[in-house]
Amino acid sequence: MEQWLAQQLKVLGEGGLLRDPDDSRQHERESAAGEWLDACSNDYLGLGARRVSRETLDSLSGAQTGAGAARLVQGTFAEHSELEAELADWLGREGCLLTSSAFAANVGLVPALADSDSLIVSDALNHASIVDGCRLARARVVVTQHRELEPVEAALRGHVGRSPAWVITEGLFSMDGDSPDLPELRALCDRYGAGLVVDEAHSLGVFGPHGAGLASEPGARADVVVAGLGKAVGIQGGLLAGSSRMSTWLWNRARSFVFSTAPSPALCRLTLAQVRAARAADAARARLQALGDELRGELAARGLPVVAGACGPIVPVVLGSNERAMKAMQELRSRGILVQAIRPPTVPMNGARLRITVHADWPIDAPKRLAKALEEACA
Repeated sequence: MEQWLAQQLKVLGEGGLLRDPDDSRQHERESAAGEWLDACSNDYLGLGARRVSRETLDSLSGAQTGAGAARLVQGTFAEHSELEAELADWLGREGCLLTSSAFAANVGLVPALADSDSLIVSDALNHASIVDGCRLARARVVVTQHRELEPVEAALRGHVGRSPAWVITEGLFSMDGDSPDLPELRALCDRYGAGLVVDEAHSLGVFGPHGAGLASEPGARADVVVAGLGKAVGIQGGLLAGSSRMSTWLWNRARSFVFSTAPSPALCRLTLAQVRAARAADAARARLQALGDELRGELAARGLPVVAGACGPIVPVVLGSNERAMKAMQELRSRGILVQAIRPPTVPMNGARLRITVHADWPIDAPKRLAKALEEACA
């Protein structure tokens, strides 16, 4: 077995695809070039970087550390109900369920919605958690070209099963940083009696009224919203939000929810405070958008290969080869800038890139500094 593992790791290394756990270690605040500029994490609003205060610690007094069981057994506490009610109110939904992560939410959701008579229409660039959820479902799955509407309509038009069809997309795609036309997808779903699922992992807290996400915009309402709390909200966990009937169904049939120990009640108290902070962060959201627009302008002025149509805090710079992306990443780190090189299978072959994430708490000169360093690193 060890020989087999050694051989497989060698193959990954030769292909420039080996991820070294030591390379993901926590970085000190100070680098050789000064203080790190974080253009790597998904802490878009800077809420995750906040230090725990004495007041926050005091708020945990009396909270139980562990839930002790799954929600369906005896793992439901007042902290779960209060947090779910806050999330449902934020998203404008009747019900919401907490999950251990957004990944767990998707792999539980999709098989719970689909049976052998169902159709799932999934965007080609959907996250791995959606892909795995589709694989676990017994439905017919049609993967459509990224953001293309005609293939979605063709698939829906051809559906003849007795069970509903479901269209699944991300709100903000995690690697390309672009978004689908949600109002048009909603209109297609309504025309053919299909359901719409939107994964707001990267758009919750960033877009929409008070950060409620792209699916909260007029004409874009999804039947189910999936989201993660570890990005703009800056904590941990995931959620599934929809109608009260949808929540009851998922309570009974989403296996990753049914068979998982409930989240820590103490963590739920912390999460509630983070959610309220994210809801109130309109000024940070405006600054985030302005910094993202400025960075794209600086990169375009230098002729760097940014993805067309990208918006929001995710700014990919596609370099093609794994070697080129890794070298550029290391050069930026030598300058005190944390940027991650993304390689296959996370992105398509020959689509290796630097995935830059904008943060609302960046210093004012960050876009110019980053663009100049990128131009030199990618030369």
